[in-house]
Amino acid sequence: MTTTTALRPSSAHSCHHHPSCPGAAAPDRDAALVLVAHPEQGWSLLCNGIVLFDDTGELLPDGRAIAPHRPTDQAAA
Repeated sequence: MTTTTALRPSSAHSCHHHPSCPGAAAPDRDAALVLVAHPEQGWSLLCNGIVLFDDTGELLPDGRAIAPHRPTDQAAA
């Protein structure tokens, strides 16, 4: 049996884009460039290590989940 360990981006942001993408802790973290997109599965991997889902939910590099936060949700409240 072979075990493969997936490498997860570290929480230390090391973007090589210019200008640099916002880090995972930044308020504008969703503005980071997309590295891998899987629209058929409903998610994208951003440069800062965040997995961004189509419903605007997020999975941060440290494993924390951010609930969906659509702008329309605030208008309905």
